[in-house]
Amino acid sequence: MNERDFFDERQEAKRASFSCPFCRERADYEVRWLRRTKKRELPRGASEQDRARFRNSRDYMVRVDDMLVCQNQRCRKRFEIPNSQSVVFI
Repeated sequence: MNERDFFDERQEAKRASFSCPFCRERADYEVRWLRRTKKRELPRGASEQDRARFRNSRDYMVRVDDMLVCQNQRCRKRFEIPNSQSVVFI
């Protein structure tokens, strides 16, 4: 079974404050995350190995956005999200 069979997926946006490395201006950005919540029951046709994986799995979030565009009208350059985790366990 695939890992997606164990989770329900939902997109979510969270605000975070970052400063542009080019113009050094700080602003709030909407960063998209994919929240995966564990299903209540194991899907049918699961093997013993799938049951063990399902039992040990837990909710987590995966960051979708890797790049942001500076909000300063004069800069508008793309930059990578610095020092943020790409996976967060809930």
